[in-house]
Amino acid sequence: MDKLYGRNKEEHPEPIKAEVQGQLPTWLQGILLRNGPGMHTIGDSKYNHWFDGLALLHSFTFKNGEVYYRSKYLQSDTYNCNIEANRIVVSEFGTMAYPDPCKNIFAKAFSYLSHTIPEFTDNCLINIMKVGDDFYATGETNFIRKINSQTLETLEKVDYHKYVAVNLATSHPHYDSAGNVLNMGTSIVEKGKTKYVLFKIPSSVPEQEKKKSYFKHLEVVCSIPSRSLLHPSYYHSFGITENYIIFIEQPFRLDIVKMATAYIRGVSWASCLAYHKDDKTWFHFIDRKTKKEVSTKFYTDALVFFHHINAYEEDGHIVFDIIAYTDNSLYDMFYLKNLTKDFEESTKLTSIPTCKRFVVPLQYDKDAEVDSNLVTLPSNATAVKEKDGNIYCQPEILCEGIELPRINYDYNGKKYKYVFATEVKWSPVPTKIAKLNTQTKEMLHWGEDDCWPSEPIFVPSPDAKEEDDGVVLTCVVKTEPKDPPFLLILDAKTFTELGRAIINVGMHMDLHGMFIPQQNVKTETE
Repeated sequence: MDKLYGRNKEEHPEPIKAEVQGQLPTWLQGILLRNGPGMHTIGDSKYNHWFDGLALLHSFTFKNGEVYYRSKYLQSDTYNCNIEANRIVVSEFGTMAYPDPCKNIFAKAFSYLSHTIPEFTDNCLINIMKVGDDFYATGETNFIRKINSQTLETLEKVDYHKYVAVNLATSHPHYDSAGNVLNMGTSIVEKGKTKYVLFKIPSSVPEQEKKKSYFKHLEVVCSIPSRSLLHPSYYHSFGITENYIIFIEQPFRLDIVKMATAYIRGVSWASCLAYHKDDKTWFHFIDRKTKKEVSTKFYTDALVFFHHINAYEEDGHIVFDIIAYTDNSLYDMFYLKNLTKDFEESTKLTSIPTCKRFVVPLQYDKDAEVDSNLVTLPSNATAVKEKDGNIYCQPEILCEGIELPRINYDYNGKKYKYVFATEVKWSPVPTKIAKLNTQTKEMLHWGEDDCWPSEPIFVPSPDAKEEDDGVVLTCVVKTEPKDPPFLLILDAKTFTELGRAIINVGMHMDLHGMFIPQQNVKTETE
């Protein structure tokens, strides 16, 4: 296990031709670009947590039936500081570094509360985001890094905080039909308030400013006050429908006072995150046109979740699907001390990831009786009116044991059928990938012995008539390091293998990414 998770991976910045087996569709042209941690040891120092490792970008380029692989470390300021010092000198969420010659953190730590938010890392290791014609590596701090999608070179650093008052931002933005980016971030104790901010980055800028930044035209859509000034909710993603934004305020919260003193106390920021299992989980719905929150209060029991799958509107209801847990054991599993060779046998999640569908009646009979279920769609999900006017929601279970969900993004915010995901069961390590039909609850699977697949990415075929017309791409790492890893290409409809591209170099376990169709790939001269 430590061979797969803890070991530093070599980068391969020059393209390596893969050995293609099987038959790839001729229309599959473009770049699969992915991101994840690749280096966990620098000199004699080691990161505590797998999610702290230095970002290693990698890509598979499809060109006329041939496939080329390359990988390159993100040349972040964090990476450069660490490599130069030959040890970890920039703190990550699960690893506090001392002393930090890159910044004078003591001056920050002892100053007034509104300045105690630490100077965060630009080690953007989680996902890839498209802004206009550009691509960015993203993490969950206020920094993102522009990259060249073909060469994987690192370009300029962007600080969201210069354009919008957020200290943290998600790595799972949404894109509207015009290509604008919608994202959310948390603004901590800014002017005495802590709030969740929804903002939009335009997909184009006025012609005369071509050299200017898309970010200069960033606009705040709205903000949602945190229920607690000093304990904002952690969130990794949010939901969207045609007319609404869905934000879930879960009782998995950051303690700002603890974060402010973490450095002095010698603990990581991750230790300042706590799950409050007796609290409620609140649902917020923002009308995209009026930018106002729906006034009715909807809630469910305590849960921890990272990934929204999809959401849509139907007959006055909002239907949304998430993957939820009953505790926060998932994060703790990925401390490197737990990722030992007998990890698969010895380490079990205490909460299995569960695909939950909530059905929320936005339009309901205001004279409905207390304790009555307001859901009128055919569903096992309920929404019960309480005495105080709040509405208590209980989900329908679609399936268990899947994570890293993806959909056909053309169906984002619309009624849909299919989820593509990794299968994880009781161990957080994916051993298969699955296709779930949310309407029939039937599942298709792909798996092979000693194979660990990554998040599956759906790519629609150019002449797609149905939601699952296309292919699914997943990077597969073998448990035995001497066995070569490969990119698997499945027919999305039947979930049968079309082909694989085998590479004879080490490949890391990654997190998220995207497929960039050939027409969206900028040539070097542009």
